[in-house]
Amino acid sequence: MICHGSQFGRHRSMYGTLALCWGLAGLAGGADADRGESANPKELVVTATDDFEVDGTGTAAPWQKIEWVPMRLREPASKSDYQARFKVLYSKTGLYVLMDGSDSLITSTMRADYSDLWKEDVFEVFLWTDEAYPLYFEYEISPLGYELPILVPNFNGRQLGWRPWKYDGDRKTRKATSAVGGTIESGAAVRGWTAEVYIPFDLLRPLQNVPPGPGTRWRANFYRVDRDRGVTTTFDWAPVKDGFHEYTRFGTLVFK
Repeated sequence: MICHGSQFGRHRSMYGTLALCWGLAGLAGGADADRGESANPKELVVTATDDFEVDGTGTAAPWQKIEWVPMRLREPASKSDYQARFKVLYSKTGLYVLMDGSDSLITSTMRADYSDLWKEDVFEVFLWTDEAYPLYFEYEISPLGYELPILVPNFNGRQLGWRPWKYDGDRKTRKATSAVGGTIESGAAVRGWTAEVYIPFDLLRPLQNVPPGPGTRWRANFYRVDRDRGVTTTFDWAPVKDGFHEYTRFGTLVFK
């Protein structure tokens, strides 16, 4: 992905085991803090909800109680009139994310989970639950509903995603997508598309500071990539410079 550091090269570095990642985590995390990049003024209060079903439309009653949060167009010179926005809620069991963007064309041909979804239309969620470790969760979803849930150890900009093990039952996400003004099909003309995702806290373990409760703070970011007719447009919530994996520039979720 062009917005994940080097061109389509965000997952190039391999560390033998996650044990090694944990062993080096404190050192790497401290180095990032020393660069003075950890402060980001973006902050969002996340309110609690009872669990509910997701259907990809965002019409469930809990969503109606909170406001949309806008994302920033990262290429203002493009003069794109597309917009992107999101909402977040949490329950005792997981995090709910609703993402929505205006569009004119569904650019989505991949038909398998864990594909290189960032090379086409996609929404993305990054969750850095504990600043003591350079380790965070990344979630991507395409208009066709295919997903990429990975754990990312990031050492000085060198990172690789690890797929979840025993990804079923209470550890599996629930997700759905829908289109506005058209059908959710590859190549379809639309006015926009929406993704609704439930991320269970069981999936995030053994990340620290999970599950959250009132007063818990997580660093996080939300992104959109659109690729209409060879033109790439990207959006972020907390501004990043060169790539989506600049986790020390993430904003903060404050759980209420």
